[in-house]
Amino acid sequence: MARVLLFGRLRDLAGWRERRFTPAPASLAALKAMIRLQDEALADALDGPGVQAAVDKVLARGDAALAAGSEVAFLPPMSGG
Repeated sequence: MARVLLFGRLRDLAGWRERRFTPAPASLAALKAMIRLQDEALADALDGPGVQAAVDKVLARGDAALAAGSEVAFLPPMSGG
């Protein structure tokens, strides 16, 4: 199982903040593919500019591997000063 968290506009677009995916996908790309099957608009937003993913509270670059029980947070672009 992978626990997925959405924040900001991503949460608003999806209509949910937290969801669990079972079985846990092997990678961040596989997780995004699972999300695309359920919600193409959300998947497009996750691939949008400035959106970051954190796996187990560490920012992930590229296609990070996921383990059973991983927590994945998708973070919208930040602004401010």
